[in-house]
Amino acid sequence: MGDNNPVKQGVETFDKKCLKKTNTAEKNTLPTKEDIEQEKKAEKATK
Repeated sequence: MGDNNPVKQGVETFDKKCLKKTNTAEKNTLPTKEDIEQEKKAEKATK
Protein backbone atom coordinates (compact mmCIF):
# COMPACT_ATOMS: atom_id res chain seq x y z
CA MET A 1 0.00 0.00 0.00
CA GLY A 2 1.34 3.36 -0.93
CA ASP A 3 0.89 6.71 0.71
CA ASN A 4 -1.75 7.63 -1.89
CA ASN A 5 -4.33 5.34 -0.26
CA PRO A 6 -7.66 7.28 -0.30
CA VAL A 7 -8.77 5.84 3.06
CA LYS A 8 -5.55 6.92 4.75
CA GLN A 9 -5.86 10.38 3.19
CA GLY A 10 -9.46 10.64 4.39
CA VAL A 11 -8.47 9.77 7.95
CA GLU A 12 -5.53 12.16 7.97
CA THR A 13 -7.56 15.09 6.63
CA PHE A 14 -10.75 14.43 8.62
CA ASP A 15 -12.06 17.47 10.51
CA LYS A 16 -12.92 16.45 14.08
CA LYS A 17 -14.91 19.67 14.57
CA CYS A 18 -17.84 18.23 12.60
CA LEU A 19 -18.33 15.44 15.17
CA LYS A 20 -21.03 15.73 17.84
CA LYS A 21 -20.21 15.38 21.52
CA THR A 22 -21.75 12.24 23.04
CA ASN A 23 -22.01 10.97 26.57
CA THR A 24 -21.28 7.31 27.11
CA ALA A 25 -22.82 5.22 29.87
CA GLU A 26 -22.10 1.67 30.97
CA LYS A 27 -25.08 -0.46 30.01
CA ASN A 28 -23.80 -3.93 30.83
CA THR A 29 -22.41 -3.86 34.35
CA LEU A 30 -20.60 -6.77 35.91
CA PRO A 31 -22.30 -8.65 38.74
CA THR A 32 -21.28 -7.82 42.30
CA LYS A 33 -19.68 -10.35 44.61
CA GLU A 34 -23.03 -10.68 46.39
CA ASP A 35 -24.82 -11.45 43.11
CA ILE A 36 -22.33 -14.21 42.34
CA GLU A 37 -22.75 -15.72 45.80
CA GLN A 38 -26.55 -15.71 45.43
CA GLU A 39 -26.26 -17.48 42.08
CA LYS A 40 -23.96 -20.11 43.58
CA LYS A 41 -26.40 -20.72 46.46
CA ALA A 42 -29.34 -20.97 44.05
CA GLU A 43 -27.42 -23.44 41.90
CA LYS A 44 -26.57 -25.65 44.92
CA ALA A 45 -30.19 -25.57 46.06
CA THR A 46 -31.43 -26.94 42.74
CA LYS A 47 -29.03 -29.90 42.77
